Amino acid sequence: MKEDRFAYDGPPELLPVILPALEKVVDPEVALNIVDVGLVYGVKVEDGRMDVRITMTSAACPVTDIIVDDVENALDDAMPPELKIHVELVWEPPWTPERMSLRARAFMGW
Repeated sequence: MKEDRFAYDGPPELLPVILPALEKVVDPEVALNIVDVGLVYGVKVEDGRMDVRITMTSAACPVTDIIVDDVENALDDAMPPELKIHVELVWEPPWTPERMSLRARAFMGW
């Protein structure tokens, strides 16, 4: 996976706050954070709004709602209160194991 882990478009000073917030969100099915699993596709911050695009490893993921809520809560806690956070669940492009970090692949024994 790319070194930058996900696409980011926004003020550079926010990325060091956003990344650790997202890394606190764990996919309970694999016991790894969603950034290492490659579920975060992109974050855009513009005009007082943060748009976060995430996916799941499959459409049948039973913890989708939990992960989406956890992302919203983690970012709400980390970001200024005036910033509106919107999490969008997307399916294109489909998730593949190639999106996983080297750390996640090692953890999974891949």
